[in-house]
Amino acid sequence: MTAIPRSLPEPTLETSAIPRRPLTMGELLDAALLVLRGHAAALLPLAAVLAVGEQWLLGPLRAWVGLDMLDPFRSVDRNFGPLWTTLCVGAGCEAVIIALVAAPAARAAGALLLGRPLDNRAVLDPRGLRPFATLFLALFAGVTVATLSFAGPAWAVGFGFCMLAVPVLVTDRVNPLRAIGRGIVLAGRSGARGVWVLLLAYLSWWFIRMLVGMAGGSFLARLVPLSPEALGVLLTAMRVAVNTLAYAALACVAATLHLETRFRTEGLDIALSRGHGPAEAPLAVRR
Repeated sequence: MTAIPRSLPEPTLETSAIPRRPLTMGELLDAALLVLRGHAAALLPLAAVLAVGEQWLLGPLRAWVGLDMLDPFRSVDRNFGPLWTTLCVGAGCEAVIIALVAAPAARAAGALLLGRPLDNRAVLDPRGLRPFATLFLALFAGVTVATLSFAGPAWAVGFGFCMLAVPVLVTDRVNPLRAIGRGIVLAGRSGARGVWVLLLAYLSWWFIRMLVGMAGGSFLARLVPLSPEALGVLLTAMRVAVNTLAYAALACVAATLHLETRFRTEGLDIALSRGHGPAEAPLAVRR
Protein backbone atom coordinates (compact mmCIF):
# COMPACT_ATOMS: atom_id res chain seq x y z
CA MET A 1 0.00 0.00 0.00
CA THR A 2 1.34 3.42 -0.92
CA ALA A 3 2.33 5.45 2.10
CA ILE A 4 0.06 8.40 2.89
CA PRO A 5 1.59 11.54 4.42
CA ARG A 6 0.84 12.03 8.08
CA SER A 7 -0.19 15.63 7.41
CA LEU A 8 -3.33 15.40 5.32
CA PRO A 9 -5.20 18.29 3.66
CA GLU A 10 -8.73 19.01 4.80
CA PRO A 11 -11.04 17.11 2.42
CA THR A 12 -13.35 19.00 0.10
CA LEU A 13 -16.10 17.83 -2.20
CA GLU A 14 -13.45 17.51 -4.89
CA THR A 15 -11.17 15.24 -2.84
CA SER A 16 -13.56 13.41 -0.54
CA ALA A 17 -17.15 12.25 -0.50
CA ILE A 18 -17.14 12.18 3.30
CA PRO A 19 -16.63 15.42 5.25
CA ARG A 20 -14.57 15.05 8.42
CA ARG A 21 -17.37 15.72 10.88
CA PRO A 22 -20.55 14.10 12.17
CA LEU A 23 -23.16 14.04 9.43
CA THR A 24 -26.91 14.35 9.32
CA MET A 25 -28.85 11.39 7.97
CA GLY A 26 -29.28 13.04 4.59
CA GLU A 27 -25.61 13.96 4.33
CA LEU A 28 -24.56 10.44 5.23
CA LEU A 29 -26.79 8.87 2.57
CA ASP A 30 -25.59 11.43 0.02
CA ALA A 31 -21.98 10.59 0.85
CA ALA A 32 -22.71 6.87 0.42
CA LEU A 33 -24.22 7.49 -3.02
CA LEU A 34 -21.18 9.56 -4.00
CA VAL A 35 -18.94 6.62 -3.06
CA LEU A 36 -21.11 4.35 -5.18
CA ARG A 37 -21.14 6.75 -8.11
CA GLY A 38 -17.37 7.16 -8.00
CA HIS A 39 -16.74 3.39 -8.01
CA ALA A 40 -19.80 2.01 -9.77
CA ALA A 41 -17.61 0.21 -12.30
CA ALA A 42 -16.08 -1.85 -9.49
CA LEU A 43 -18.99 -2.28 -7.07
CA LEU A 44 -21.92 -2.89 -9.40
CA PRO A 45 -20.40 -5.82 -11.36
CA LEU A 46 -19.43 -7.50 -8.08
CA ALA A 47 -22.93 -6.96 -6.68
CA ALA A 48 -24.46 -8.22 -9.94
CA VAL A 49 -22.49 -11.48 -9.89
CA LEU A 50 -23.54 -12.09 -6.28
CA ALA A 51 -27.17 -11.17 -7.04
CA VAL A 52 -27.24 -13.70 -9.87
CA GLY A 53 -25.83 -16.32 -7.51
CA GLU A 54 -28.54 -15.46 -4.99
CA GLN A 55 -31.29 -16.05 -7.57
CA TRP A 56 -29.68 -19.34 -8.60
CA LEU A 57 -29.59 -20.47 -4.96
CA LEU A 58 -33.12 -19.38 -4.08
CA GLY A 59 -34.71 -20.68 -7.29
CA PRO A 60 -35.07 -24.31 -6.09
CA LEU A 61 -36.40 -23.12 -2.72
CA ARG A 62 -39.07 -20.98 -4.39
CA ALA A 63 -40.02 -23.88 -6.66
CA TRP A 64 -40.27 -26.15 -3.59
CA VAL A 65 -42.61 -23.71 -1.91
CA GLY A 66 -44.55 -23.01 -5.11
CA LEU A 67 -43.94 -19.30 -4.67
CA ASP A 68 -45.38 -17.02 -7.32
CA MET A 69 -43.23 -13.88 -7.33
CA LEU A 70 -46.08 -11.88 -8.87
CA ASP A 71 -48.38 -12.81 -5.97
CA PRO A 72 -46.23 -14.22 -3.13
CA PHE A 73 -49.00 -13.94 -0.55
CA ARG A 74 -51.16 -16.50 -2.35
CA SER A 75 -49.15 -19.40 -0.93
CA VAL A 76 -48.86 -18.11 2.64
CA ASP A 77 -51.81 -20.01 4.11
CA ARG A 78 -51.00 -23.45 2.78
CA ASN A 79 -47.18 -23.28 2.83
CA PHE A 80 -46.33 -20.90 5.64
CA GLY A 81 -43.51 -22.98 7.15
CA PRO A 82 -41.56 -23.60 3.91
CA LEU A 83 -42.25 -20.04 2.76
CA TRP A 84 -40.90 -18.60 6.02
CA THR A 85 -37.80 -20.77 5.71
CA THR A 86 -37.24 -19.47 2.18
CA LEU A 87 -37.60 -15.87 3.33
CA CYS A 88 -35.13 -16.43 6.18
CA VAL A 89 -32.57 -18.00 3.84
CA GLY A 90 -33.07 -15.06 1.47
CA ALA A 91 -32.44 -12.60 4.31
CA GLY A 92 -29.21 -14.42 5.13
CA CYS A 93 -28.11 -14.32 1.48
CA GLU A 94 -28.72 -10.57 1.38
CA ALA A 95 -26.56 -10.07 4.47
CA VAL A 96 -23.73 -12.12 2.93
CA ILE A 97 -23.83 -10.13 -0.32
CA ILE A 98 -23.95 -6.71 1.35
CA ALA A 99 -21.06 -7.69 3.64
CA LEU A 100 -18.94 -8.91 0.71
CA VAL A 101 -19.55 -5.75 -1.32
CA ALA A 102 -18.88 -3.64 1.79
CA ALA A 103 -15.19 -4.67 1.67
CA PRO A 104 -14.30 -2.80 -1.55
CA ALA A 105 -16.81 -0.07 -0.61
CA ALA A 106 -14.96 0.49 2.68
CA ARG A 107 -11.64 0.59 0.88
CA ALA A 108 -13.01 3.16 -1.59
CA ALA A 109 -14.62 5.29 1.15
CA GLY A 110 -11.45 5.35 3.26
CA ALA A 111 -9.32 6.41 0.30
CA LEU A 112 -11.78 9.17 -0.61
CA LEU A 113 -11.79 10.39 2.98
CA LEU A 114 -8.01 10.71 2.92
CA GLY A 115 -8.08 12.60 -0.36
CA ARG A 116 -6.35 9.75 -2.18
CA PRO A 117 -9.09 8.20 -4.34
CA LEU A 118 -8.26 4.79 -5.78
CA ASP A 119 -8.99 3.55 -9.26
CA ASN A 120 -11.45 0.69 -9.63
CA ARG A 121 -8.74 -1.93 -10.02
CA ALA A 122 -7.10 -0.86 -6.77
CA VAL A 123 -10.46 -0.91 -4.98
CA LEU A 124 -10.82 -4.61 -5.85
CA ASP A 125 -7.19 -5.49 -5.09
CA PRO A 126 -7.31 -8.55 -2.77
CA ARG A 127 -4.26 -7.31 -0.86
CA GLY A 128 -6.36 -4.54 0.64
CA LEU A 129 -9.60 -6.50 1.07
CA ARG A 130 -8.41 -9.35 3.34
CA PRO A 131 -10.59 -11.78 1.34
CA PHE A 132 -10.53 -14.83 3.64
CA ALA A 133 -11.37 -12.81 6.74
CA THR A 134 -14.01 -10.89 4.78
CA LEU A 135 -15.61 -14.15 3.62
CA PHE A 136 -15.63 -15.43 7.19
CA LEU A 137 -17.37 -12.28 8.47
CA ALA A 138 -19.84 -12.29 5.56
CA LEU A 139 -20.82 -15.89 6.32
CA PHE A 140 -21.07 -15.05 10.01
CA ALA A 141 -23.43 -12.17 9.17
CA GLY A 142 -25.48 -14.37 6.85
CA VAL A 143 -25.90 -17.19 9.36
CA THR A 144 -26.72 -14.75 12.16
CA VAL A 145 -29.31 -12.83 10.14
CA ALA A 146 -30.91 -16.01 8.73
CA THR A 147 -31.14 -17.58 12.19
CA LEU A 148 -32.60 -14.50 13.86
CA SER A 149 -35.04 -14.06 10.96
CA PHE A 150 -36.92 -17.14 12.18
CA ALA A 151 -37.87 -14.99 15.19
CA GLY A 152 -39.38 -12.32 12.95
CA PRO A 153 -38.45 -8.82 14.18
CA ALA A 154 -35.18 -10.14 15.60
CA TRP A 155 -33.94 -9.98 11.98
CA ALA A 156 -33.46 -6.24 12.46
CA VAL A 157 -31.11 -6.83 15.39
CA GLY A 158 -28.93 -9.22 13.42
CA PHE A 159 -28.79 -7.06 10.33
CA GLY A 160 -28.18 -3.80 12.16
CA PHE A 161 -25.40 -5.10 14.39
CA CYS A 162 -23.57 -7.27 11.81
CA MET A 163 -23.17 -4.94 8.86
CA LEU A 164 -20.29 -2.85 10.21
CA ALA A 165 -17.98 -5.81 10.85
CA VAL A 166 -16.48 -5.92 7.35
CA PRO A 167 -15.86 -2.14 7.12
CA VAL A 168 -14.15 -2.40 10.53
CA LEU A 169 -12.02 -5.29 9.29
CA VAL A 170 -10.91 -3.52 6.09
CA THR A 171 -10.53 0.04 7.39
CA ASP A 172 -9.53 -0.38 11.04
CA ARG A 173 -7.17 -3.31 10.24
CA VAL A 174 -8.16 -5.41 13.24
CA ASN A 175 -8.49 -9.20 13.41
CA PRO A 176 -11.84 -10.82 12.41
CA LEU A 177 -13.01 -11.61 15.94
CA ARG A 178 -12.29 -8.11 17.13
CA ALA A 179 -14.02 -6.76 14.01
CA ILE A 180 -17.25 -8.52 15.04
CA GLY A 181 -17.18 -7.03 18.53
CA ARG A 182 -16.09 -3.59 17.40
CA GLY A 183 -18.75 -3.52 14.67
CA ILE A 184 -21.43 -4.30 17.25
CA VAL A 185 -20.13 -1.58 19.58
CA LEU A 186 -20.01 1.05 16.83
CA ALA A 187 -23.51 0.21 15.61
CA GLY A 188 -24.85 0.45 19.17
CA ARG A 189 -23.36 3.83 20.05
CA SER A 190 -25.43 7.01 20.32
CA GLY A 191 -28.64 5.14 21.02
CA ALA A 192 -27.98 2.47 18.37
CA ARG A 193 -27.85 5.18 15.72
CA GLY A 194 -25.92 2.94 13.35
CA VAL A 195 -28.58 0.25 13.56
CA TRP A 196 -31.35 2.73 12.79
CA VAL A 197 -29.47 4.20 9.83
CA LEU A 198 -28.86 0.76 8.34
CA LEU A 199 -32.48 -0.29 8.83
CA LEU A 200 -33.79 2.94 7.30
CA ALA A 201 -31.56 2.47 4.26
CA TYR A 202 -32.52 -1.20 3.93
CA LEU A 203 -36.26 -0.55 4.20
CA SER A 204 -36.06 2.27 1.66
CA TRP A 205 -34.42 -0.05 -0.86
CA TRP A 206 -36.79 -2.89 0.10
CA PHE A 207 -39.73 -0.70 -0.90
CA ILE A 208 -38.09 0.10 -4.24
CA ARG A 209 -37.32 -3.58 -4.84
CA MET A 210 -40.90 -4.57 -4.10
CA LEU A 211 -42.21 -1.95 -6.52
CA VAL A 212 -39.95 -3.20 -9.29
CA GLY A 213 -40.18 -6.91 -8.56
CA MET A 214 -43.89 -7.18 -7.79
CA ALA A 215 -45.83 -4.15 -8.96
CA GLY A 216 -43.57 -3.61 -11.98
CA GLY A 217 -43.56 -7.30 -12.83
CA SER A 218 -47.34 -7.58 -12.50
CA PHE A 219 -47.84 -4.55 -14.73
CA LEU A 220 -45.41 -5.92 -17.30
CA ALA A 221 -47.12 -9.32 -17.31
CA ARG A 222 -50.41 -7.66 -18.20
CA LEU A 223 -48.89 -5.26 -20.70
CA VAL A 224 -46.70 -7.65 -22.71
CA PRO A 225 -47.98 -11.08 -23.77
CA LEU A 226 -45.16 -13.47 -22.92
CA SER A 227 -44.93 -17.18 -22.33
CA PRO A 228 -44.56 -18.22 -18.65
CA GLU A 229 -40.93 -19.20 -19.26
CA ALA A 230 -40.02 -15.89 -20.91
CA LEU A 231 -41.86 -13.94 -18.21
CA GLY A 232 -39.97 -15.85 -15.51
CA VAL A 233 -36.63 -15.00 -17.12
CA LEU A 234 -37.63 -11.34 -17.48
CA LEU A 235 -38.78 -11.07 -13.87
CA THR A 236 -35.58 -12.68 -12.63
CA ALA A 237 -33.55 -10.20 -14.67
CA MET A 238 -35.54 -7.32 -13.18
CA ARG A 239 -34.91 -8.60 -9.65
CA VAL A 240 -31.20 -9.04 -10.33
CA ALA A 241 -30.95 -5.50 -11.71
CA VAL A 242 -32.67 -3.76 -8.81
CA ASN A 243 -30.97 -5.98 -6.21
CA THR A 244 -27.58 -5.17 -7.73
CA LEU A 245 -28.13 -1.47 -7.20
CA ALA A 246 -29.63 -1.99 -3.74
CA TYR A 247 -26.83 -4.22 -2.46
CA ALA A 248 -24.10 -1.91 -3.74
CA ALA A 249 -25.83 1.14 -2.25
CA LEU A 250 -26.32 -0.54 1.14
CA ALA A 251 -22.68 -1.63 1.20
CA CYS A 252 -21.65 1.99 0.63
CA VAL A 253 -23.99 3.10 3.43
CA ALA A 254 -22.30 0.64 5.80
CA ALA A 255 -18.82 1.81 4.75
CA THR A 256 -19.70 5.48 5.11
CA LEU A 257 -21.58 4.97 8.38
CA HIS A 258 -18.56 3.24 9.91
CA LEU A 259 -16.30 6.23 9.23
CA GLU A 260 -18.95 8.75 10.28
CA THR A 261 -19.49 6.89 13.57
CA ARG A 262 -15.77 7.08 14.26
CA PHE A 263 -15.93 10.85 13.71
CA ARG A 264 -18.95 11.13 15.97
CA THR A 265 -17.76 8.95 18.85
CA GLU A 266 -13.98 8.51 18.59
CA GLY A 267 -12.69 11.86 17.33
CA LEU A 268 -11.24 10.39 14.14
CA ASP A 269 -11.27 13.84 12.55
CA ILE A 270 -9.05 15.18 15.34
CA ALA A 271 -6.68 12.22 15.07
CA LEU A 272 -6.30 12.73 11.31
CA SER A 273 -5.73 16.47 11.65
CA ARG A 274 -2.97 15.82 14.20
CA GLY A 275 -1.36 13.06 12.14
CA HIS A 276 -2.00 10.30 14.69
CA GLY A 277 -1.83 6.70 13.53
CA PRO A 278 0.64 4.91 11.28
CA ALA A 279 1.56 6.79 8.12
CA GLU A 280 0.87 3.79 5.89
CA ALA A 281 -2.62 3.25 7.38
CA PRO A 282 -3.95 6.46 8.98
CA LEU A 283 -7.39 5.00 9.60
CA ALA A 284 -6.18 1.92 11.48
CA VAL A 285 -6.98 1.71 15.18
CA ARG A 286 -4.39 0.82 17.79
CA ARG A 287 -4.05 -2.90 18.39
